[in-house]
Amino acid sequence: MPSQCRPCSILCEKQRYPIHIHDQATRVPELDIVTFVAVLTAVLVVIFPKEIAVSGSMSHLRVLDLSRVFAGPWAGQMLADFGAEVIKVEHVRGGDDVRRMGVPHLAPDGSETTQTSSFLAMNRGKKSLAVDLSKPEGQEIVAALVAEADVLIENFKVGNLARFNLDYDTLSRINPKLVYCSITGFGQTGPRAHLPGYDPIFQAMSGVMSITGVADGEPGAGPNLIGYSISDINAGYYAVIAILAALNHREVASGKGQHIDIALFDSQIHAASHVAMNYLSNGRVPVRNGTASQITCPWQVFDAADKAIMIAVGNDPQFLRLCDLLGCPELAKDERYATNIERVRNRDTLVPLLAAPIAQWNAVVLQHKLEEVGIAAGPINGFDDVLEDEQFIQRNLRRRMHHSSVGEIDVIANPIRFSDTPNVYDRAPPELGADTDSVLEELLGMSSDDITDLRQRNIIG
Repeated sequence: MPSQCRPCSILCEKQRYPIHIHDQATRVPELDIVTFVAVLTAVLVVIFPKEIAVSGSMSHLRVLDLSRVFAGPWAGQMLADFGAEVIKVEHVRGGDDVRRMGVPHLAPDGSETTQTSSFLAMNRGKKSLAVDLSKPEGQEIVAALVAEADVLIENFKVGNLARFNLDYDTLSRINPKLVYCSITGFGQTGPRAHLPGYDPIFQAMSGVMSITGVADGEPGAGPNLIGYSISDINAGYYAVIAILAALNHREVASGKGQHIDIALFDSQIHAASHVAMNYLSNGRVPVRNGTASQITCPWQVFDAADKAIMIAVGNDPQFLRLCDLLGCPELAKDERYATNIERVRNRDTLVPLLAAPIAQWNAVVLQHKLEEVGIAAGPINGFDDVLEDEQFIQRNLRRRMHHSSVGEIDVIANPIRFSDTPNVYDRAPPELGADTDSVLEELLGMSSDDITDLRQRNIIG
């Protein structure tokens, strides 16, 4: 080991990863007990697959989550729900910015805690490692962890991690099997690749805002934001899909990892591509339509006698049943409304004819009657209503977890249900640096003196 490489000497001397990040000298660690147990478990799974208990479908994976705010942490949390070991790598000073976003979580006595709703929503199931990536020693810690990781997620500006020797080209030499997922606003290429971006920018630039809001000519007309960070969440979902695809390719085909390039701009455009296809098909630019669908009619909010109700008619037979229920069967026979394409074309005359009889009904009664005849309908719920809905309760979508500083917290469960490998809810969102010591001790073999030294020099927190 070169004498000038003090930053990683602790790690290199213990031979915890196979390639030295500075001189690229290959090292072959001895078979230790952890490796032996892993090999033995793999053999037993092949021989006795049903007898080996698995906690989550991805419990064999280790993920390093270097991302901040929404999209990347959302992807990391999904993998944690599936059982993966996810280590959230945060800046030693302050951690993830999302720790300061959202509303303060209230303690049982109603006082505000230091936890925020946004952080709690994106980071369950993770360990927190606080480390200064601007210091060579901090970089070496992450590089050492990469050696035995399956996935790395990051959302730094394009090129920034290369300054820290943590870019894909560098880390893939340490671990060729690494799946490295970069999530940025505009992707790794193109004239805007260097620019930052947040959800409202991509809702605007992707065309989504142009189809969201009250139609021109009506009271309150104008573009609106969708009420949550849809571009971030969609990008997070695409990242998870891509990571799982790359892991599958690694296991069944190449034996190697790869670099994944996810852009919020691309993701949001693709998520709305069924609307963009309207333009590609006939050259007409989709417009804002309030609560109404661009492609189906009737499919919108109507005012009942007491409150609003959403009604979605999915096909022509359903429209016939709707007309019968509302006492206007002649509308279903009118050639202007007999098929969905014609109803969309003539929605301006059809909707008022439906709105008049709907306005005579109590919303709950009408919903039940519509459901009885196979037509989808529902109330406009607030989130307080949602959490009291019997369907929500029966689906067990509210889970309780114990948080180290604020006690019991409720979270919204992952909606994916596995028959054999249920999701994991055993680790609440972590305090900053809560797992620094255990990660360094258990995964890198550091001594308490090593850790104390790094902490005194503000390399770790």
